[in-house]
Amino acid sequence: MTLRTEPLFREDAYLREADASVVAVREDGGIVLDRTIFYATSGGQPGDTGSLRRADGSEIRIAGTVTGETKDEIIHQPAEGAASLEVGEAVHLTLDWERRLKLMRMHTACHILSVVCPYPVTGASVGEDESRVDFDYPEGGKTKEEATADMMALIEAGHPVFTRWITDEELASNPGLVKSKNVRPPSGMGRVRLVLIGEDGSVDSQPCGGTHVANTGEIGAVHVGKIEKKGRENRRFRLRFGPAPQN
Repeated sequence: MTLRTEPLFREDAYLREADASVVAVREDGGIVLDRTIFYATSGGQPGDTGSLRRADGSEIRIAGTVTGETKDEIIHQPAEGAASLEVGEAVHLTLDWERRLKLMRMHTACHILSVVCPYPVTGASVGEDESRVDFDYPEGGKTKEEATADMMALIEAGHPVFTRWITDEELASNPGLVKSKNVRPPSGMGRVRLVLIGEDGSVDSQPCGGTHVANTGEIGAVHVGKIEKKGRENRRFRLRFGPAPQN
């Protein structure tokens, strides 16, 4: 039986705590709740960690979060040796907020990188301190210094970041919204979530189910640390927090 978890993070990525009920405990120990603030690994962004507090005050550490048979089913993976929960039990959820905020800042920075390097994305991985974005990128493109300067100009401008839902038909009629070369956003559910940057999406607009900060200014200083050649026209950009080191 496929279960569905209400993804509270999708409408408010800044929720740090919430209450929920256990709807299933899998044979492998994975916990499915009726609602959650924990993002599940998807789209290059790792799943959240944190804790579930029981009515008696004891806590169960959550070491990771993944999806189940569908992306609607979110599975909270308890740390090794954690106590077992009962179906119907009420729990209080708390995120490892500092980790989540780093991932939100970095994920938003990856969107900004895709604006200053407007080429098809062939892969991506979001990390707490370093991320990578792979582009189908021609010779003679921007240097890491040029890409960093262009990114920081958009970040420091303090553009709003927000979401909007469109229909499958609207996405199909606007194929340019999809930046990934190899992965198509899920369709068939009737609607697709867009992440927009700038007034009315003037800076960027693309399908994404991840979590992001509400303003580009929250990203802070980032820089492209390295550009690696991964093929004739494939370049891997290493994105890191902080200003570029001075040579």
